[in-house]
Amino acid sequence: MNPNLRGGGGGGGGGGPPVHSGGGGNAETIHNMDFAEYRKRGKEMVDYIADYLENIRSRRVFPNVQPGYMRDLVSDSAPQDGEDWDAIFADVERVIMPGVTHWQSPYMHAYFPALNSFPSLLGDMLADAINCLGFTWASSPACTELETIVMDWLGKMIGLPQEFLHSTSNKMSDGGGVIQTTASEATFVALLAARTEAIRRVRQIRPDLDDAEINSRLVGYCSDQAHSSVEKAGLIGLVKLRLVNSDAQMSLRGEAFRSAVEADVADGLIPFFVSRVEGEHIASFRPSYARHSARQEPVHSTI
Repeated sequence: MNPNLRGGGGGGGGGGPPVHSGGGGNAETIHNMDFAEYRKRGKEMVDYIADYLENIRSRRVFPNVQPGYMRDLVSDSAPQDGEDWDAIFADVERVIMPGVTHWQSPYMHAYFPALNSFPSLLGDMLADAINCLGFTWASSPACTELETIVMDWLGKMIGLPQEFLHSTSNKMSDGGGVIQTTASEATFVALLAARTEAIRRVRQIRPDLDDAEINSRLVGYCSDQAHSSVEKAGLIGLVKLRLVNSDAQMSLRGEAFRSAVEADVADGLIPFFVSRVEGEHIASFRPSYARHSARQEPVHSTI
């Protein structure tokens, strides 16, 4: 399976069209995919996707392949020359589909089918075409503003307090969320935000402590039933994470949480973060405070 070196992404290539060596050493010109061909191939791709989803129940959900199966189906080095699109597209069924786990199949019960409604597929096509980088408002105002509005929609849907919204009664606030690529990344970002705020607040109380010392004493909490991404966030964030035992209904109860916090405070640790999970991969975040040391100063915690 060769990448379409003719197709040129992003800003495209400069100079003349690429050339590859044909038989007998003669140079043969390969043209880039133009607008006319893109329209044709795009329609074909939409038809392929519709056929795939319409008939997905006929495909084996989990592939019957062994690790390394693809090595014998593609070359062991990048191609020097681009391939015809028909040859490239034929490799989807020949090379890719035999090793695909079909998450959208009605027979897929390991996790959950999501993220590919027809409107979302069309939206991805448009987003890929616009291809804006929304890392600041100035880099693409529409991207940033749409994100803040939709995140406020979500915050209101799940009942977050006003402090967690970007705007309140048409006024900007200090709150607000951002869209992350995965649930695991969202958990990690929430932990980092709580860690940063906790270190800032402790420095106000104990200016003699440096950030490393404070970080070494931070401790977060989650249920022993929490998703592995929470524990992974603690490892990457270099903070302690306490798994609190759940009850018979596999719920994190307030008394167990309080006991864990009190024991850690007695050991000189600083509670700063709580992850509470509601349902499959859905976390609820609400403001909470854990008291530490005899000075009873609040340290931010995220639930």
